[in-house]
Amino acid sequence: MSSAPIVVWLRRDFRLQDHPAFSHAAKLNSPVVPLFVRDETADSLGAAPKWRLSLALRCFAERLRGMGSELILRSGNAAEVVAAVAREVGAAEVCAIGEEHPTANARDAQAEKSLRALGVRFRIFAGRILPPRPDSICTGEGGPYRVFTPYWKALRAAEIPAPLPEVGSLAAPESWPRSENMDDWKMESGMNRGAAVVLPRLRVGEESARLRLNEFLAQRVAEYGRRRDFPATAGVSGLSDNLAWGEISPRVIWDAARGIEGGDDFLRQLAWREFACHLLFHFPGMESESWRGEWDSFPWRGDNEDAERWRRGVTGVEMVDAAMREMFVAGVMHNRGRMIVASYLCKHLLTDWRVGLRWFAECLTDWDAANNALGWQWVAGCGPDAAPYFRIFNPELQAKRFDADGAYRRRFVAELSGGAKAGTDALDYFR
Repeated sequence: MSSAPIVVWLRRDFRLQDHPAFSHAAKLNSPVVPLFVRDETADSLGAAPKWRLSLALRCFAERLRGMGSELILRSGNAAEVVAAVAREVGAAEVCAIGEEHPTANARDAQAEKSLRALGVRFRIFAGRILPPRPDSICTGEGGPYRVFTPYWKALRAAEIPAPLPEVGSLAAPESWPRSENMDDWKMESGMNRGAAVVLPRLRVGEESARLRLNEFLAQRVAEYGRRRDFPATAGVSGLSDNLAWGEISPRVIWDAARGIEGGDDFLRQLAWREFACHLLFHFPGMESESWRGEWDSFPWRGDNEDAERWRRGVTGVEMVDAAMREMFVAGVMHNRGRMIVASYLCKHLLTDWRVGLRWFAECLTDWDAANNALGWQWVAGCGPDAAPYFRIFNPELQAKRFDADGAYRRRFVAELSGGAKAGTDALDYFR
């Protein structure tokens, strides 16, 4: 065993399969110190994603304890904290999986500088997305893709690395550094009563994610292309929050679904996530600025009373209200519902897409910065590969086409189901 420990700095990658940082440390047979730092990025999360992050942390900490390891928790400036822990344990290396968000790039650059001053190597591994880097997939001219379909074709033709096997054991250091108590962080405080409502619908952790994937591939993927747009049916994988928090890697999903019946339809949707990461990497202002500059002068309404009714799911438009209330009950929203509610806010109410983006960032347990930004700009018409500005998702026609018997609307809109509490019959559907 190498005597110098390796610190594995966890961010959104709470798993043991296809985790290149853990695999690297295990291969060297070095003592491993898993570390999570609650920095300003974690503290700025909305109520639902911050709570979901706490669940991921608790679940992964328990799994590590089961194999004789520990998850060390610290708060503060990430670069300073990581350097401090590395110094405390006498680490030879700090390893992490890279992220595509511009604030993450700046954070990692600062961390590398702090660690270099200590003589500690900082290694960043690929693993959050399918290709080695978000700019690995590029056009013939070497630039970024701006339209999804050509990106999807290029991704399908690319060599995607096979997922790494699960790490079965981690060597422990001679002594563990001090860890903070997650209870003191109170990461669930913003959820209030919502936590008790949403929790039974979640399947947290890597083992649950792999079980969910296996169930989906065995039972539903063959019908995915025909059923994924109908929100009252269990036609989707339900893996979005597991992917968002790295409880399963996209390479595990890609490897398992490729080549099976219905697999291409499913992987095309996974590729949309990859496309979003690709774009945010190349266009880091996408969360706050219209991707198409000609939209800068569009007279969007700011926050308003109509938008507040939209947020609360009391617009009086059944399909819109059902989708918004699904988010309160399940922590997620069916993709068809996301397009409908986004179109309603931007195209019917002429409200700035950033109002909706911020509300989703507050309420979604599967929140992902790149997906959120691309989705809202796509529907609003100001983003890359956007729906035409004149396209409107008519909620009445959408209901007739995708919820013809009203089952989805009755499930979540109490007024349509005899006054019963909205969502009470949805428990099995979301398990």
